[in-house]
Amino acid sequence: MQIQRVFARSMATAANPVKIPVVLHGIDGRYATALYSAAAKKNVLEAVESELNKIGGLIEKDVRVQTFMETPIIDRAAKKAGVASILSSGRYSELTSNFFQVLAENGRLDQTRKVVSSFQQLMTAHRGEVQVTVTSAKELDTRVFRQLQDILKKSTLIEKNQKIVLSNKVDAAIVGGLIIEAGGKTIDLSVSSKVAKLERLLKEAI
Repeated sequence: MQIQRVFARSMATAANPVKIPVVLHGIDGRYATALYSAAAKKNVLEAVESELNKIGGLIEKDVRVQTFMETPIIDRAAKKAGVASILSSGRYSELTSNFFQVLAENGRLDQTRKVVSSFQQLMTAHRGEVQVTVTSAKELDTRVFRQLQDILKKSTLIEKNQKIVLSNKVDAAIVGGLIIEAGGKTIDLSVSSKVAKLERLLKEAI
């Protein structure tokens, strides 16, 4: 039986349709949504989320695994055997193992990191959370971090009853100020942005 059929059968174990919390696009979005649907029907969303994060962490830490997953010149048979070997040592569930066999069968293992990210988006929406990334020139201290959370809760960026998952990204290139990304919206309050705007105005005035 083809791998696709095995995975399709695992998705069809419940008659009730699954409500997808957010619509994702692209190849990674489609695969992540299919996995979310299958996991929801089996009531194992959190377990699959944990397994995907574990695989994502492995790819980030191990260059050999990353190269294997993302190199296009390795044929699909070798990819299927290789990913099966990688997962066999981690005690992954049948659903997750079958899913990665589908990715290998379809030549999509190079999308793994994007799929992990997309699945996390689905889980964030499922929990009623909104991911907010604040980029600053240097790491924010605890006091400022908490103040930002309080301000964001009262802002129009966050819908009522949503839980904020706030993360801080450091980028010295912005010089100062902040760049806030939430729910697909970006507010650029960085010094570098203001300098660039001033330079444009000066060029237009000359």
